[in-house]
Amino acid sequence: MNTIKLSFVAFLALFLSACAMGPQLAQPYQLTAPPPIESNGGQFMSPYTSDGVLAEWVNNARNAEMGAAIGGMAGAYAGQKLAENIPFFGGWIGQEIGNTVGREIALEAAGGEEVIRGTSDISFNSLEELSVWMYVTHSAHPHYQDALESAMAIYPELKTVYTQALYAASARSGY
Repeated sequence: MNTIKLSFVAFLALFLSACAMGPQLAQPYQLTAPPPIESNGGQFMSPYTSDGVLAEWVNNARNAEMGAAIGGMAGAYAGQKLAENIPFFGGWIGQEIGNTVGREIALEAAGGEEVIRGTSDISFNSLEELSVWMYVTHSAHPHYQDALESAMAIYPELKTVYTQALYAASARSGY
């Protein structure tokens, strides 16, 4: 009986330690920031300017979060209706519609693509690079959460890419 209890405790300890040894997120200072494009010529605009302050469009985009949420709800409703007729793909289609509508509303609230490009002087060609750069260079900024949420309202894909990019960068750095 004691052998069974001891085996169970050993197994439980091994299992719990394996769970705790999952991927680790490195601290910002432990990672290297990818170099930004020093213009607005990239596909994704930075919510920070080259002098480290929030881009003007971020203030506008704070209001965009409400617009993105409205778009997401509209997409969820559309997905629900589609799911009634298309069992496997209805939810996914609804989510895509919600992201598209939410992004359009967020862009409008931020002043449009022209305002975003016009008030940004740093850009990136991938959301992964933008994610890691923001984390490494600005995560201690007092308005980092606002900047991140604004960027996510404008680029809805950033919601899924952000954490994955940070874990991938951490793994490449040995963490």
